[in-house]
Amino acid sequence: MKRITGIAPCLLSLSLTGMAAEKPNVVVIMADDLATNELGCYGGVNIPTPNIDRIAREGLRFTNNFASCAMSVPIRASLYTGLYPVRHGSFRNHKSSFPNIRSITTYLPAAGYRVGRTGKRHTLPHRVYEFEEVPGFEVDCVYPSANYTTAGIKEFITNSDQPYCLFVCSTNPHIPWTEGDRSKIDADKIILPPNLVDNSETRRLYRDFLAEVGALDEQVGAVLKTLEETGQLDRTLVMFLGEQGPQFPFGKWTCYYFGQHSALAVRYPEKIKAGTVTDAIVQYEDVMPTLLELAGGAPVDGIDGRSYLPVLFDGKREHRQWAYGIHNNIPEGASYPIRSIQDKRYKLILNLTPEVPYFEKHMMNVNDTEQVWASWTESAKTGGVAREIVNRFTTRPAVEFYDLETDPWELANLAGDRKHAERIAAMKAELGKWMQQQGDTGAELDK
Repeated sequence: MKRITGIAPCLLSLSLTGMAAEKPNVVVIMADDLATNELGCYGGVNIPTPNIDRIAREGLRFTNNFASCAMSVPIRASLYTGLYPVRHGSFRNHKSSFPNIRSITTYLPAAGYRVGRTGKRHTLPHRVYEFEEVPGFEVDCVYPSANYTTAGIKEFITNSDQPYCLFVCSTNPHIPWTEGDRSKIDADKIILPPNLVDNSETRRLYRDFLAEVGALDEQVGAVLKTLEETGQLDRTLVMFLGEQGPQFPFGKWTCYYFGQHSALAVRYPEKIKAGTVTDAIVQYEDVMPTLLELAGGAPVDGIDGRSYLPVLFDGKREHRQWAYGIHNNIPEGASYPIRSIQDKRYKLILNLTPEVPYFEKHMMNVNDTEQVWASWTESAKTGGVAREIVNRFTTRPAVEFYDLETDPWELANLAGDRKHAERIAAMKAELGKWMQQQGDTGAELDK
């Protein structure tokens, strides 16, 4: 089959008349700033998430899916293009992608698919991300209400003579945490992540966050119900994605595990055995080529992602050796470029300007009552664990190295341990090769 290129100024058209009936439908449900650890299928105990858990229980759950950038604009551009942030151009939050690249809205229509999106958008320019916009889900992620209806989804999936790929992009649980029933959650009984300062304000806001995770799960249930009612559930590949981590310190806006580790579960009973789990390493850049292969489309030269369809359908055990990460802090705060690389066990983080303190304006504004930072700095005045956590977040060394098998919350930096020196050097070299291949100039990119 002829291959097509991923970066080009022109569009591609291809007629596949008569083949629609052979192709599966696709629904990709995406959260907004979700903590993977709070889902029942990933061991969460604070709140029930039966609908997301259902997708995992009746399909395949990935334990090593990682966002290359823990910010919405870069990672959604990566999802749609199969390119890492530097190569698609949205390597900062709210930065438009390069106008000459292509996305899934070109590739899948060329394979005979109708491509729609409902809910959060956050990608520009329109000529690159030319979705058919479907009404029903909230578009503005900072709007205090996330009311929704699945009527638009129902119309989209039942009124087409083509197979479809529909992205359902929730704005939950993005801050402000106003959705869900918080009365069902006792803040005093919440099990907090160990990298957070445990005080009453953290517990209050984490309760509100958890309530919105519950609201997200209800949305997922509504989408599954719509597919069931229209008789399409079992002939539709349903993918759930968690995006990046939540807007708590060490989550969103970082290269830490809490920010980059992302939920991924896929249900398609015709090809995927229920209740299966894989530890294959995948990234968001792999989603587009996976869906393109599923659609029977031509492979794309020049992109960073690789299809993991063999993992989904054929039980292949491995996919990537490394997962890469990038963070550029402008315009969300002072320049603070970070790069990371990890395998299934070890994580290396390079802070490229460690001489300056880290500051992110949305998360660390002490006058924002919807953030925990003010309470953290107050708790830190008395010393102890709170001061250690605050200092660890604001003042970072040039090199951080973690054993995720024994320390998944990255509490003990092993960069100075001689027994890891050879491994750290090898991972630095691999990260450097990736940056060079990407055209990533490092600290210069965050100016």
